[in-house]
Amino acid sequence: MRMPIAAAVATTGLLTATLAFGALSKDDLKLLNKATTVLSEFRNSSDIPESVWTKADCVLVIPSLKKAAFIVGGEGGSGVMSCRHSNGAWGPPVFMQLTKGSVGFQVGAQSTELVLFVMNSSGAEKLLSNKTTLGTDASIAAGPVGRTATAATDAQMTAEMLSYSRSKGLFAGVNLSGGALTPDKDANARAYGSTASAKQIALGTAPVTAPAQARGFTDALERTTRATTGVK
Repeated sequence: MRMPIAAAVATTGLLTATLAFGALSKDDLKLLNKATTVLSEFRNSSDIPESVWTKADCVLVIPSLKKAAFIVGGEGGSGVMSCRHSNGAWGPPVFMQLTKGSVGFQVGAQSTELVLFVMNSSGAEKLLSNKTTLGTDASIAAGPVGRTATAATDAQMTAEMLSYSRSKGLFAGVNLSGGALTPDKDANARAYGSTASAKQIALGTAPVTAPAQARGFTDALERTTRATTGVK
């Protein structure tokens, strides 16, 4: 019995869509694994206050922000971000990209681990738009350091995002002003399909299923929630 052409085409399209969704590349998987490792290491550090972990709406991890060794150089890196939903659960992680041009003499290549905490819904909305310029479209400040530290400056208290960076195992400041953060549309399409935007995925306004490989990242954040609030 032959299948009608229309039905055959529809079935083929469905299979193709099914195969496309969740078809993460090797680089996507490597990024997820590295981001999960960096997230766990930052969580085990005593440098980030408990209040920052507890109050953050979203957490973005860029495991390798690289500075090129050129006279006219630039900084860039890919990352993974998850946002906390109204029920307290962390949503499916989305892929993000940070680029920052710079001009000047740079000696040697540098790589920095970066974690950004989005502290309010306004910051989350801006970050998940098509393009956000840090320091212009969204305010950002270096976060307070120390397990029991609190925001000590006006910039820290009012910033939509707090940043923490670590190079060679040591916490150090990094200037992100002028950096452009954008959702990685290609990676997100591989993970979730092309019908939902990064904002819909991250904020839970579109029903999607996170790839099984992304579970480690959200599990690390769930462990963070239990550690800071005691909720199991």
